[in-house]
Amino acid sequence: MLKLKRTKYIKIDPRVPELHKIRLAARILQRGGVVAFPTETVYGLGANALDSRAVKRIFWAKGRPQDNPLIVHVANLPMLQALTTHLPPQALLLIQRFWPGPLTLVLPKSEVVPPEVTAGLNTIAIRMPAHPVALALIKAARLPVAAPSANLSGRPSPTTGHHVLRDLRGKIDAVVDGGPTYVGVESTVLDLTSPVPTILRPGGITKEQLEEVLGEVAVDPAVLGEGMSRPKAPGMKYTHYAPEGEVYLVAGDLPRMVRRIREMVETFKRKGLRVAVLATVETASSYLKEPRPDYLEVLGSREDLSQIAARLFAALRNCDRQRAEVILVETFPEEGLGLAIMNRLRKAAGYRVIQA
Repeated sequence: MLKLKRTKYIKIDPRVPELHKIRLAARILQRGGVVAFPTETVYGLGANALDSRAVKRIFWAKGRPQDNPLIVHVANLPMLQALTTHLPPQALLLIQRFWPGPLTLVLPKSEVVPPEVTAGLNTIAIRMPAHPVALALIKAARLPVAAPSANLSGRPSPTTGHHVLRDLRGKIDAVVDGGPTYVGVESTVLDLTSPVPTILRPGGITKEQLEEVLGEVAVDPAVLGEGMSRPKAPGMKYTHYAPEGEVYLVAGDLPRMVRRIREMVETFKRKGLRVAVLATVETASSYLKEPRPDYLEVLGSREDLSQIAARLFAALRNCDRQRAEVILVETFPEEGLGLAIMNRLRKAAGYRVIQA
């Protein structure tokens, strides 16, 4: 058991990161420490990817299962090339189009990568983040950084530095706070070791965008809720993104969905439970009539799913702050970013979906 420690809080300007603050965090990584930092997707919990002992501290801080592999973050192509034995032409096309950005590539791993990073697999998941603080930190540390989301395992992913502190204060060396993230859901994980490139986790780069570059792209059955015994990428096997209240997804056409949610609000409130509803701009006014939920959060417009994605995890955490015991959530079409949003919501709900 590692001892609890004082967690340094380093506030930094995301537009022009202060070099002395970046160097402070980089020195912690070089010494084998664990540092939370912002990426464009969510906050990551970083350690030297080539140091087994440092990587083990990530698992301890998060309470993360040992068979759940990590994503390694790089800042340039030489870092990438050192981590893999083969860089296929498909990878180079995707890198040219989407890096830096929210796309993780699964490739054959090289011998320099400790087994703790890959959960003993012969593949490694790698990405180059599109956030000035993340890139500056990796460059200053001069090493690849293994970094899952900076939250307690199973909790909603953190999209602000304060989310990280609430989960991990005293368990990690530092939090670099570069303000809120803007994509909001984690990177897309694409397996390039399969006969057909396969999405293991949907995220900020959509299936449709990948198909523009590669042609055929498959989706792993686990993305849609079908189980698997050994995950090849983060977020495939275990319960994720769950707030403290019970989450129910409600599916159907919009009028029926709203009507069913209002009925469920009434049912749960009669039982004396605190009820939250996560709604959209188009439906929010419908929930202001009695029986009203105890807490209502508007995620954004159904016409712009990037708004929904950016606010989703913070909304789930807000429900905890409001002590919601039941959280009712509208569902979304599973195309474009909707695939990633619904993947996260299904896991948060433990696959509880009510058909309206």
